[in-house]
Amino acid sequence: MLDQLIARAVQLGSLPRLARIRAQPHEAQAHLLRGLLARAQRTDWGRRYSYGERLSAAEFARRVPVSTYEQLYPELEKVLRGQADVLWPGRPQWFAKSSGTTNARSKFIPVTKEALHHGHYRAGRDMLALSTYLYPQERLLAGKTLSLGGALGPNPFRPSEPAARAGDVSAVIMAQLPGWAEGLRTPPLPLALLGEWEEKIERIARHVLRQDVRVLAGVPTWMVVLLRRVVALAGAEHIGQVWPQLRLFLHGAVAFGPYRELFGQLIPDARMRYLEIYNASEGYFALQDQPETEDLLLLLDHGIYYEFLPADQWAAPEPQAVPLAEVALGRPYALVISTNAGLWRYVVGDTVRFTSLAPYRVRITGRTKHFLNAFGEEVVIENAEAAVAAACRATHAAVRDFTAAPVWFAADSATSRGGHEWAVEFVGDAVPDLARFGAVLDATLGELNSDYAAKRHRGLALAPPRLHAVPAGTFEAWLARQGKLGGQHKVPRLLNSREVLEAVLQTAATPGAPNR
Repeated sequence: MLDQLIARAVQLGSLPRLARIRAQPHEAQAHLLRGLLARAQRTDWGRRYSYGERLSAAEFARRVPVSTYEQLYPELEKVLRGQADVLWPGRPQWFAKSSGTTNARSKFIPVTKEALHHGHYRAGRDMLALSTYLYPQERLLAGKTLSLGGALGPNPFRPSEPAARAGDVSAVIMAQLPGWAEGLRTPPLPLALLGEWEEKIERIARHVLRQDVRVLAGVPTWMVVLLRRVVALAGAEHIGQVWPQLRLFLHGAVAFGPYRELFGQLIPDARMRYLEIYNASEGYFALQDQPETEDLLLLLDHGIYYEFLPADQWAAPEPQAVPLAEVALGRPYALVISTNAGLWRYVVGDTVRFTSLAPYRVRITGRTKHFLNAFGEEVVIENAEAAVAAACRATHAAVRDFTAAPVWFAADSATSRGGHEWAVEFVGDAVPDLARFGAVLDATLGELNSDYAAKRHRGLALAPPRLHAVPAGTFEAWLARQGKLGGQHKVPRLLNSREVLEAVLQTAATPGAPNR
């Protein structure tokens, strides 16, 4: 049948390549870097750093500085305004817009044809190949893949050019999908790219209600909203009664642990499978190639050359990155990438740790700016999400979203202690026993993080976590107030400032804002 022919063709194109990068990772990265430098040697950036001299990896790292978005922005702005051959050959028309989670200013990342076809699309085909290979009996391509993405708009730097577009990376990808791939997904493009989020959810829910949906793809936070609306429109008890052939969720952008209980309630089918993808505005970095582990295979021939910043270099004035061959298991690293979109030694902001070196597999641990370390506790997002997941299991709860911030020592009290304050939005009307939830959260953090355990020992330095159960809709209302509703926008879950937490609590207390 046609779906099986497509699956076989995709597997033949992808699975041997994935086998090669598992077996020959350093050769793949060396070849890729040579190609990137050769392609960009006649750009302004390539001339500045003498790419035409056939630099070795070591010389490339010595000459070219590690750059944040802000440091690279003067060159990126030239690209945004239409100047050609600045960071990469040509004049990119498409830009992935990412507001970030702590900066008010939006980031605009060029999406070149090479980045689209040799990065995002290639990785998408790889995920399709792996899915159909791992679960052949489910015939995933015989039905539809429901993909939930963002919206597109004009490039604000070139508003007179209709071809110059900017939006969520998911929207950029969907807007240019080849015909065969577009035929596999739903909803149709005009619905998928709607900008008004509430209208978008409602219209998509009504459109997909009677379709044969077999695969979901998107951010768990917003997929929950859509699935609950579909269940309500169908008058069903769970989504399996609407889509009996639903078998797979390809999820990304946020950790899935805190959502697992919720999806188990929405899709109570033992045959349902979950695979994680790791993509961002800057590229498609990794994917889950083994169902039995949540580790992600680093994609090494998808237009991205990788380096890694050890934790002691994150705040260094001239940070020194290490190449792939020098990483160690278990240590936190910040991603540094050089890409076929013209990002050169660019700090993404994400942090990972390696769980395997043969092949190279990682887990996402958080963001370089998103952690709790007000008292030396060094709690990263990976710790927090695992602890919330454990508390959900212990109390049979499901969490929609959360954020946490420090509680500072009181200056007028000699006995005051610091601590952490959490705002947690649960799914449904019932709030679990918060004392039990907080106790499991606290204990799990101590098990996962020895620094946290030391600060919490006998409560001498850190008090127990302080929890607030905020009404349903609080985080959605807060995002809407920031102009970040929908798409790839996420709530910053850990910050060393109280700005976000206090804004969320204020939103929760505002009459008529959220509704439980």
